[in-house]
Amino acid sequence: MSALHEWAIAWRIPGAALQDLQHRLGLLTPPMTKATPGYGKSEAYSSSAIRLEAGQKGVLLFRNNVGALKDASGRPVRYGLANDSAEVNDAIKSADLVGIRKVLITPQHVGYYVGQFVSREAKEPGWQYTGTEREVAQLAWLNLILANGGDAAFATGAGTL
Repeated sequence: MSALHEWAIAWRIPGAALQDLQHRLGLLTPPMTKATPGYGKSEAYSSSAIRLEAGQKGVLLFRNNVGALKDASGRPVRYGLANDSAEVNDAIKSADLVGIRKVLITPQHVGYYVGQFVSREAKEPGWQYTGTEREVAQLAWLNLILANGGDAAFATGAGTL
């Protein structure tokens, strides 16, 4: 039993509520069949499908490459969000796609828009969360964004934005 399920039981969270949360985070994906769109495709396919859907919905998403390279003098240069050090990157891995969506605020700010941070960790169609170290660090990023009012989830293609 996962820590999430143990927590839900301890707090008497209904199973349906826990399942809804897992679905919203992209932790639950339906099983794939050959008839499922994207069957047998790659994470790159999912990423492209997510970005196309985002554009149709007015969400701006950009690729967030994360890593480190050495400059001409041999010093490491880290790039990407939440990649201040190797230790930080081990604990929290920012998502593949990041961006912003316009949100209309009401009633005191009627007519004003604010930007909501959007983050999607692209996975190949049919991917299932298994709790690997990498997935746990990616989930830590999603939880950080959600806790601060953003919109974050794992995504496996069109329809998972």
